[in-house]
Amino acid sequence: MTTSGQAAIRARRRARFTEVVREIASHPSALIGAGLLLLIVVLALLAPVLMPMDRLDVTKITAHGNESPSGGHWLGTDPSGRDVLGLLLWGSRASLLVGFSATAIAMVIGTVFGMAAGHFTGLTRAVVLRIIDFFLVVPSLVLAIVLSTVLSRGLSTIVIAIGVTSWAQTARVVRAQTLTIETRPYIERSRALGAGDRHIIGKHVLPAVMPLVMANTTLTVGSAIILESTLAFLGLGDPTTFSWGSMLKTALDTGAATAGYWWFVLAPGVAIVIVVLCFTLVGRALEAVLNPTLRSR
Repeated sequence: MTTSGQAAIRARRRARFTEVVREIASHPSALIGAGLLLLIVVLALLAPVLMPMDRLDVTKITAHGNESPSGGHWLGTDPSGRDVLGLLLWGSRASLLVGFSATAIAMVIGTVFGMAAGHFTGLTRAVVLRIIDFFLVVPSLVLAIVLSTVLSRGLSTIVIAIGVTSWAQTARVVRAQTLTIETRPYIERSRALGAGDRHIIGKHVLPAVMPLVMANTTLTVGSAIILESTLAFLGLGDPTTFSWGSMLKTALDTGAATAGYWWFVLAPGVAIVIVVLCFTLVGRALEAVLNPTLRSR
């Protein structure tokens, strides 16, 4: 490809990126969601500075357990006397890490299987479709619980369990888009010129499905965070790591809800709702902008 051709491609990509940013900015809900997510990510990164781990060490705590919110403890303390706000900050690190990491795994698997199901024919397509159907039918939470039970306890186990059980929806979306792309004239021209499967998938199909994958990624992060909180609440999380799900489990085990210690139950619950809502707002806006079908409507 000539230098002028490469420059034209880069110019078109910059123009399309600018157009996407402008369209996303026209969605107020997406801007609110993105702003809150940015704030939450910054707070999670600054957790060691804002709330050093020593302040959550039960052997060094002087505060009483189950203290109500006050000037010294904005969100009160847990039954062990630890600051709930500090637990919330450190828990956001684990929840976001699992959400992003598990979603990355799910997106890679879903994209590969979706393109394979849409591009190939015959026995290969049939086998791939049966695998996708299996993961669509079996509840992802059940599979994640089984994997978390079989594998060793830890955040990496939760990431793997969620990642390998949450990709089927992405695969279905990618397959539908791949089938649409495969009918376009430039794909037929590529085949007529002798292009192989690797060239068609890598040069034509993958770039075309990536916008939908990115939009679906944002939506999947919220689901991954809910799954992580559920697994931790069921006692399948990492016992050495703070997370929002483990906070809810501690609240249940200590009877915080029935004893009237509402702040310890409300804080992680509201945090999960806010983060998932923010990802949903951003994801819906991205989907409306990047999905050709929704954009045409």
